[in-house]
Amino acid sequence: MQFAKDSFYMTLLTRLAALNPQRTVTLNGVTRPAVIVAENELVIPIDPLPDAFYIEWGRVEPVKRQMGDRAMMAMECTISYHTLGTVESGVDRGRTLGELDTELLSMCQPPHAEKRDYTQSPSVDLGTGVSWTTPIFGEVVGVDARYKTGLAPRLERKATLNVFFFPEVNFL
Repeated sequence: MQFAKDSFYMTLLTRLAALNPQRTVTLNGVTRPAVIVAENELVIPIDPLPDAFYIEWGRVEPVKRQMGDRAMMAMECTISYHTLGTVESGVDRGRTLGELDTELLSMCQPPHAEKRDYTQSPSVDLGTGVSWTTPIFGEVVGVDARYKTGLAPRLERKATLNVFFFPEVNFL
């Protein structure tokens, strides 16, 4: 399962770097594309960073109605992000959130990638792939962050999708 998670994450990270090289974050003193998997980080900020994509993994189950000893699995994925806008008044928050929406859609196309083992350098192709559904965007939520940051309230959104993969284990 970890290889599928890593492959999806690295695909989004690489695609964001090509799509918008300016969308970066600095975590633990390292600047990189703004795609973050909290379970992979040594230390993460208490408050999520603005204008960054946070990946969280959910339920995993076999895809129904399959035959054979190698069931395809479906893993829920939530990608959350928020913005304060680019100006102090926050009047462009909607436009900035729209840019993040568009970037997420672009990063998710095409909806497949090779499954790779990133515990080795260079990474190794595992001979199968991962694929995913088109993100389903949740409603926009406005959170009054003014009392914490002194800035305009933030706008946030969560998008969900399913990642499909074959596990490295055969079922008997």
